[in-house]
Amino acid sequence: MKDEYSFAQAKKGAVVPSTKQRITIRLDADIVDYFKQQVEQAGGGNYQAEINAALKDHITGLKLVDMVKIAVHEAVHEELHPAA
Repeated sequence: MKDEYSFAQAKKGAVVPSTKQRITIRLDADIVDYFKQQVEQAGGGNYQAEINAALKDHITGLKLVDMVKIAVHEAVHEELHPAA
């Protein structure tokens, strides 16, 4: 271990993964309260991370619904127009 360390190149603030993007968003107070309450009931955490996870789950669900719709469409098309 060094006797002294230089923080001349240090940056102020939290370390955030480069995959994260800082934005400003306005949410209804009851939405924010819900996620804060969920984090509190879980014994701690980050409500913003929970909002992010909920959005990812929603998007993943939409993608899954789209894949099912495509599969059903293809199956119906194949039944109505079988390959000769």
